[in-house]
Amino acid sequence: MTLVRLVVRFESLDALAPYANTHPVVVSLFDSDTVIALGSLHDVLERPIGVWLELSGDYSAQMAARDVATLSWLVPLDTAVIASPTAVASARVVEALLTNDEVNFTNDVATLVGAYNRPAPPTPVAVWSWDGVLLRHGDEALRATSSATLGDFEMTTYG
Repeated sequence: MTLVRLVVRFESLDALAPYANTHPVVVSLFDSDTVIALGSLHDVLERPIGVWLELSGDYSAQMAARDVATLSWLVPLDTAVIASPTAVASARVVEALLTNDEVNFTNDVATLVGAYNRPAPPTPVAVWSWDGVLLRHGDEALRATSSATLGDFEMTTYG
């Protein structure tokens, strides 16, 4: 399996849709809110896209789960990468919150009791974690294998 991340500037967003419509990619923006920017492409995306979210003290896994669920109703979304020093635990929080069910869950980054994040995405979203070294989903682990500049995008391939 390979995963390709594109890092895009807001001014190059118009160039993203044609590329994403022919190549599976996970996207983050240098200089803008990634979720809002990708949501603005709802009329031009024809195939699923992925989102790469960087967590911080001001942006928790719970907030990322809300954003992933919302974005999934705006664009065809199939992948979410959660980047954080606590990436694996944070990705598990996001996964737990991408259902219509009540969530009772605890790990190193969150304790959720009677939590809801409705509606769940209309199609399943694979949640990956990125700790700065490994990209993980279940038993699968990928490492960066190449980086390049592709026109307006910075592209990193993981395999």
